[in-house]
Amino acid sequence: MAKKIFVSFDYENDKRYKFLLEAWNENDQFDFTFDDHSSKEINSNEIARVKAALTRKINSAEITLIIIGKEANKNHPDSNEIGYKNWINFEVAKSIEAKNSLVAVKINSNYESPEELLGEGASWASSFTEDNIIDALNKI
Repeated sequence: MAKKIFVSFDYENDKRYKFLLEAWNENDQFDFTFDDHSSKEINSNEIARVKAALTRKINSAEITLIIIGKEANKNHPDSNEIGYKNWINFEVAKSIEAKNSLVAVKINSNYESPEELLGEGASWASSFTEDNIIDALNKI
């Protein structure tokens, strides 16, 4: 049975990596499978509505897979209203509250991790490859 996974990522800059996970899942040539509990693009400028939608999706998952791109710890213009530095940090904090297991993968080893992820015992994939992500998922 595929694991229930919420994928946290920077939609503007790193959505192609989320789409790659979806492609692996759909392609029988790949071993990677998951039950995607991520939110589709939320068409709202209301921060409260976005927070509620993300929280519902996070709570329905058992694992949060965090894709760490270049902007993963950058300050969002609405950070005060979000309550965290950005949406990824919000999603990590809500995942911890939901007691989801955390799996993190950096697109580039030099990218800064989201603050909320630090010290939380995440399982790490050493690079964004199918084998490394599967190994990190199997460690939880």
